[in-house]
Amino acid sequence: MSSGLEPTAGSLSPPSKKRKTSGTTGANCTTESTVAVQPNDVEMASANGANEGGIDEGLYSRQLYVLGHDAMRRMGQSNILVSGMRGLGVEIAKNVVLGGVKSVTIHDEGQATKMDLSSQFFLTEEDIGKNRAEATTQHLAELNNYVPVHLYTGKLTEEYIKNFQVVVLTESSLEEQLMLGEVCHKEGIKLIVASTKGLFGQIFCDFGENFLVSDPTGEEPVSCMISAITKEEDGIVTTLEESRHGLESGDYVTFQEVQGMTELNGCEARKVKVLGPYTFSIGDTSGLTDYVRGGIAMQVKQPKTLNFKSIKNSMADPEHLITDFAKFDRPSQLHLGFQALHQYRKQNGTLPKPRNQADAEKLVAVAKDVNAGLPDTAKVEEVDGDLLKQLAYSAQGDLSPMNAFIGGVAAQEVMKACSGKFHPIVQWLYFDALECLPEEGTLTEEACKPVNSRYDSQTAVFGADFQKKLLSQKYFLVGAGAIGCELLKNFAMMGLSCGEGGMVTVTDMDIIEKSNLNRQFLFRSWDVGKFKSDTAAAAVKKMNPDMNITPHQNRVGPETESVYHDDFFEALDGVANALDNVDARMYQDRRCVYYRKPLLESGTLGTKGNVQVVLPHMTESYSSSQDPPEKSIPICTLKNFPNAIEHTLQWARDEFEGLFKQPAENANLYITDSEFMKRTLKLPGVQPVEVLEAVKRALVEDRPANFEACVQWARLHWQQQYHNQIKQLLFNFPADQTTTSGAPFWSGPKRCPHALVFDVNNKTHMDYVVAAANLLAQCYSLKGSRDRTLITDILNKMSVPEFKPRSGVKIDVTDAEAQASANAGYDDDQLDTVKNSLPSQESYKGFQMTPLEFEKDDDTNFHMDFIVAASNLRAENYDITPADRHKSKLIAGKIIPAIATTTSLVTGLVCLELYKIVNGAKKLETYKNGFINLALPFFGFSEPIAAPSNKYYDKEFTLWDRFEVQGVQNGNEMTLKEFIDYFQNEHKLEITMLSQGVSMIYSFFMPKSKLDERLAMRMSEAVQKVSKKKIKSHVKALVLEICCNDEEGEDVEVPYVRYTIR
Repeated sequence: MSSGLEPTAGSLSPPSKKRKTSGTTGANCTTESTVAVQPNDVEMASANGANEGGIDEGLYSRQLYVLGHDAMRRMGQSNILVSGMRGLGVEIAKNVVLGGVKSVTIHDEGQATKMDLSSQFFLTEEDIGKNRAEATTQHLAELNNYVPVHLYTGKLTEEYIKNFQVVVLTESSLEEQLMLGEVCHKEGIKLIVASTKGLFGQIFCDFGENFLVSDPTGEEPVSCMISAITKEEDGIVTTLEESRHGLESGDYVTFQEVQGMTELNGCEARKVKVLGPYTFSIGDTSGLTDYVRGGIAMQVKQPKTLNFKSIKNSMADPEHLITDFAKFDRPSQLHLGFQALHQYRKQNGTLPKPRNQADAEKLVAVAKDVNAGLPDTAKVEEVDGDLLKQLAYSAQGDLSPMNAFIGGVAAQEVMKACSGKFHPIVQWLYFDALECLPEEGTLTEEACKPVNSRYDSQTAVFGADFQKKLLSQKYFLVGAGAIGCELLKNFAMMGLSCGEGGMVTVTDMDIIEKSNLNRQFLFRSWDVGKFKSDTAAAAVKKMNPDMNITPHQNRVGPETESVYHDDFFEALDGVANALDNVDARMYQDRRCVYYRKPLLESGTLGTKGNVQVVLPHMTESYSSSQDPPEKSIPICTLKNFPNAIEHTLQWARDEFEGLFKQPAENANLYITDSEFMKRTLKLPGVQPVEVLEAVKRALVEDRPANFEACVQWARLHWQQQYHNQIKQLLFNFPADQTTTSGAPFWSGPKRCPHALVFDVNNKTHMDYVVAAANLLAQCYSLKGSRDRTLITDILNKMSVPEFKPRSGVKIDVTDAEAQASANAGYDDDQLDTVKNSLPSQESYKGFQMTPLEFEKDDDTNFHMDFIVAASNLRAENYDITPADRHKSKLIAGKIIPAIATTTSLVTGLVCLELYKIVNGAKKLETYKNGFINLALPFFGFSEPIAAPSNKYYDKEFTLWDRFEVQGVQNGNEMTLKEFIDYFQNEHKLEITMLSQGVSMIYSFFMPKSKLDERLAMRMSEAVQKVSKKKIKSHVKALVLEICCNDEEGEDVEVPYVRYTIR
């Protein structure tokens, strides 16, 4: 089990480390060093793998789907300086190194202190007294084999910073910021200033004049199919009824495949004015040819040029990005406050002491003096003394969650500065989280004073009593991937569960893969193949040896309720989800509602992130509101009428499952499972015949004797899919076919296809045959081959039968027709014929096929080779623009784009909400659900939605409420009749139906004989009889759903019942 920071006994050897040190001695005794961790199996690249071999897609795949290859290549040419290696600086540097730039140089002139340990996750007790940058360099270098990490401990000079494309300052004085800022602006070096002071944060960006943003939003360009274009001064485009255009006024579009008004095809981008969801205008079309039919409008992303002011000029005339619209007036006050802090430190040599009233008042006085000297463009009308006192109280604080938030945002700005991808902050961002402070009571200077503890920088903000509460918390973290790793790091820095009685239980069943290393920063290259939970737990124990953490490798679900049972949940203080799928999130949400535990929910999608806090008896649950379901592709579109690459890729995925997985699974079941035939015959529609025919093909007709037979099968299947079926389709519906109304059949979303002719010299044709032949060989445990010469020889010896379309072949045109065909019964004779033609199970005793589970990230297994070739051949049939392997993997593999910056930011917000929960905040308005998009950038916070209430009689209830029924009294359990009588007598409710899970225990319309028998049963006996399952020993209570009538005989909605049996 590896720590994630260094190898342990029994682990794979770490990459060799090369340290080059060159020292120069002068007035400042400057030292400059380099640490680069060399890859084991990859030649060292100068940046992010963007050498002659291209970017390392195995490592960067999820980030590439956020940034794209061009942006990554530009990042790979950028040298970054991060000055200040306390908690914020290391957070920024960590994210930038993971992102993949040419090099990162970290700078710090100071020595590590115990107070740094509250947020600087790469420092340990042993590092106290050492230079912070020196102690951090090796850890940062291990994060990414492609990014050399240099360290510098001298003074930052004009000459020195000219070596960098981007400079980030996190601990600099205002004088240094202004001096270096002028140099950066003059020399075209991008400058970012970032700072956190307790619960307050600041970011400034200056990317110079004429800074080109190539893609301001990061959204994929939209396209839509056209049904009409008017010919007038302001031509109106109308899209097909089922095709909303998705454009906004001010967007630009061009066109292709327009018939009639052909001047629009490939035209210079035209500006759009949206008129409705299906209409938009594009300017003058009066001089163009008349529109006939068809066409696709495609959005053209427009670059944007920005002009930034230097920090000196921007301070005097600031532009603010609002992070919380409920605090609209805060940025100008905090802009003044941070300047006042610099002035205070200059005058006093230190920042205001925690909760010191005199120091706070002194800061307010300094702020008033500073404000008086500001130009009108920066001056505030009235200094907010209360707000600036809060700034003074927490100025010496250094909080890991705040650093995660500001560090995530700042690191994304570094990437924007390098690449021109996404819109930068213009130019100041201020953020505060004062809601984290206690709602009641007043913190004292005594409670917040330092006591030589690693948590002093946090105690400075929240006090000693709060720290004690944090230390004893019991939390359940579900998932140890990207969000899980960042949360564990924050937990360790905060001291969550790091004291007596505290415990974090983390579970994740996954093992570490190479693609995880780009954003799951607790893992190293030598950890690949190990369990995530074990490795992450060991890594954070290195960060904080006092952390109490137990790693599990369990999936959360009904099957592990014997592990995560009543006793486990009842002991918890809360749950944090770090999951990547909705089903698991909803399951955990139900568990938290049942056990009435707070749930911290979060997720990311590229540069977008969200945080939701679920609070017992206060808020709605995660499951209370859901995103609309993903739009499914109609069956007929997939089968016969694709018009987008997404359709051909889904078709290719279905092909993979239908050729290399399902037949093998069913064949194995036919041979080994005596109940298989009985189950198959119960399937609806024509499925029994289809399944048994597939089994017959797998065991008899398609079973290859050797690899040569696999190649022959692949070639014939190619012919069937890309030639024969298309010929048949065109026979049924010729290119000039018209509908009953006289309109062309092949129009709108229906693209007229053409059959392909196989060519051994066509790479895509051969890619398909090679991949399909090898996949079939794998199913039958035969040895495959990549030898294209050998495969070509086999193909040249083959004769492929000529196909002649047949009359009477029915092809479904609509989904209704397809559904009817699927539901149609089968001929008994046909079924008997298939059954009788199947070989006996005995004759296949010992034989087993290998079903192939689709795995997108293994480039050696032929899976993606098959998908890309199958999809692009289908696209060629229908004249759809093909997709490269990278895009195909995104769509077919349903990959969620991800980047470390968003993950860092989101987990910072999660932990700010955690502070509030531990503090016992009772007001709904104290909590914040967050929605962010770093690309725009946009930050939105809202009060959580209160749990909706229902009512029966005069009793209000929410989803958090239930009836508590003690089923066992004095050793005797109540009967079903006694249970029903209890509700009638105690709650004046007549139970009409009672269920447990999917089992109906009681209903008023049951036959009398069954009813009498059931009413006399003990409740648990009735449940076991109906469900045909024993109640497991760990189950203390049953969840029962009841339907009731009130005294008026009206149906009323009531809470569920928790029926305790042990």
